[in-house]
Amino acid sequence: MVTPVVAVEIRDVGPRDGLQGEAPIPAARRAELALAIAATGVRQVEAVSFVSPKAVPAMADAAAVVELLDPDAATWWALVPNERGTQMALDVGVRHLTVTVSASPVYSEKNVGMTVAESVAQVAGIRRLAEGVVLDAVVSCAFGSPFGDAVTREHVGAVCAELQAIGVEYLTLADTTGTATPRRIGAVLEHTGVSVGLHLHDTRGTALTNAYAALQLGVSRFDTALGGLGGSPFAPGAGGNLATEDLVLLLEDLGVATGVNLEGLLTAGRLLEVLVGHPLPSRVSAAGALPDF
Repeated sequence: MVTPVVAVEIRDVGPRDGLQGEAPIPAARRAELALAIAATGVRQVEAVSFVSPKAVPAMADAAAVVELLDPDAATWWALVPNERGTQMALDVGVRHLTVTVSASPVYSEKNVGMTVAESVAQVAGIRRLAEGVVLDAVVSCAFGSPFGDAVTREHVGAVCAELQAIGVEYLTLADTTGTATPRRIGAVLEHTGVSVGLHLHDTRGTALTNAYAALQLGVSRFDTALGGLGGSPFAPGAGGNLATEDLVLLLEDLGVATGVNLEGLLTAGRLLEVLVGHPLPSRVSAAGALPDF
């Protein structure tokens, strides 16, 4: 019997995943956005990535962003692609790192130019370098690949087991290109257990449905992005992330605690809209909070 989830931990990845496909925004404004998200009660925020600015121009000046963050305002996460990026993050005091490994061999080659096995080995190197630092291994394409290769639930479970053996503290399953459905969520969780996070994209309009299905199965950690922005620049056609405000509204109505203020998110969303210069995909950003019922 599944124990009902009474509280959910949300990590907003908007300042990183949400902005990585947008026109570059100055470091000070990106830090302002991250702090505005933290001020709503979101306690986990992925603020930057230490990737090559040539590959992802919007993520340049990561160190400058980190230096402008209040260390007490939230737990600040940084995405690191390799040991060089890891060292850069460590040099500015980041203590919570996300690393990615793709369950899809084709996407792994497209995204990082490595096989899945090579990518897992790289995480092992990062683990050795970042001793004492919290690592979350994010498994991309965990619910299927649109690139012509087969990704099975057994394979996803095996990749997760390898990463656990390396010694990562957390695992997060990413629906990178929006291929997840409630059925696929359940099938993969049978092989990974529910002590994982979910990083959902809304390519096919299923992100909130998938979050609800996972919640019913006992998942209590979710990555979201303010406004529903985001998507991998290396995954053509990938939609934005599950919007933070959309998930918070649903959970609030279900009586599941998040510690996040919805009106604060809507205010932060207006700042984000100014920064990116276009409307946000989030439905709740457009429609607002629910009336009493």
